Amino acid sequence: MPDSADIPVDSLKEGALGLAKRLARAGFQAYWVGGCVRDARLGQAPHDYDIATDARPDEIEGLFRKTIPVGKQFGVIMVLEAGHEYQVATFRAEAGYTDGRRPGSVRFTDAREDALRRDFTINGLFYDPLADALHDWVGGQADLEAKRIRTIGDPAKRFGEDRLRLLRAVRFAAQLDFAIEPETFAAVQHHAAAIRDVSAERIRDELLKLFRAPHAARGLDLLRASRLLPEVLPELAATIGCEQPPGYHPEGDVFTHIRLMLGHLPADAGSTLIWAVLMHDIAKPVTQTRDEGRIRFLGHETTGAEMTIEIMNRLRFPKAESAAVKTCVRHHMQLKDAQKMRPATLRKLFLRPTFPVELALHWLDSLASTGRLENFQFLQAKFAEFQDQPELQKPLLDGADLIALGQAPGPGLGELLSDIRHRQLAGELTTRDQALAYACDVLG
Repeated sequence: MPDSADIPVDSLKEGALGLAKRLARAGFQAYWVGGCVRDARLGQAPHDYDIATDARPDEIEGLFRKTIPVGKQFGVIMVLEAGHEYQVATFRAEAGYTDGRRPGSVRFTDAREDALRRDFTINGLFYDPLADALHDWVGGQADLEAKRIRTIGDPAKRFGEDRLRLLRAVRFAAQLDFAIEPETFAAVQHHAAAIRDVSAERIRDELLKLFRAPHAARGLDLLRASRLLPEVLPELAATIGCEQPPGYHPEGDVFTHIRLMLGHLPADAGSTLIWAVLMHDIAKPVTQTRDEGRIRFLGHETTGAEMTIEIMNRLRFPKAESAAVKTCVRHHMQLKDAQKMRPATLRKLFLRPTFPVELALHWLDSLASTGRLENFQFLQAKFAEFQDQPELQKPLLDGADLIALGQAPGPGLGELLSDIRHRQLAGELTTRDQALAYACDVLG
């Protein structure tokens, strides 16, 4: 059985180097390929390492103790070393694409031909970590230096092999702040409708990467320019040209407003906030009315909450994530009236698990419209104050307490609990004894 004791364990990179050494000692070629080479050439730390080799799948399995045959029929073996996962793949050429995703046949080949079957030139670089040598058979280094996304070979052929590459071209351009080479971009536009053939899960995963800070706004621009937007998010495309009252939204239409919010995303923005931004005004086009020239969007937050669930279910988001975004959309108009609210009402908002995201959404909403932050600052201060009041975090009484006092189970119990909780949040009841005394008075 192979011994993995000499595989470095200090880092992901050292583990990848150890795998290359093991393959080389056994007489095989071993190159780091794809995104790890691209990122390293750009001065960024790779998040994973893929290795290409002339070793066959059975030989890879024989060299390493822990392997998973994730795509053995395509020459792909997952190797588990030092707590990391590495994809180790045999050099291959592919043919016979019929479903717009997978090849019908695979044959094992050499490194150069393997590079030629990949998607974009910047992902087609091969690096020999033992000889410190870069192999570039596709012009990837020149495109990295030019900050250019270009397919390897005929764009139409590359996109026909895997239609998700249409969206990946846009995502890489946004993520890396690169331009898409004109012929490649024209092919994306021409074949945009083919993205419909891609599974919802794969589209979702690309959109999650596309809309990350700090490139989310450019991602939206490229999605629109590429003609992919109406294919993957038609409801968002409908916000283009949807006018808003200039007094509240001097920035312009709904699409421009959302784009500006994406441009202000904090670096650590999570997917719930990002998708709340994308969805919060999604219903404005379908709720827009004009009354003597006045533009209104009555109930757009309610309709938008239902549309949010439909869209996120369509994209196969986890139910908990969809529900959290729906809550943010449903309540986003509520926060604008915070300074007029009674303390108990305000504190009920703070108790929502999604409130920190709702507060961030309100901040972005304000920045991208009037720019006035007084209401946000008020909410921020009150929420911080609430966090320092542990006596308000949990109810003073529960159902068992009321039953012990003689309250029968049923609707009346819930109503009394709610009444006591409201009085606690209003500051009228501050201790458990006060709450018990109040309950006794009510129950007579």
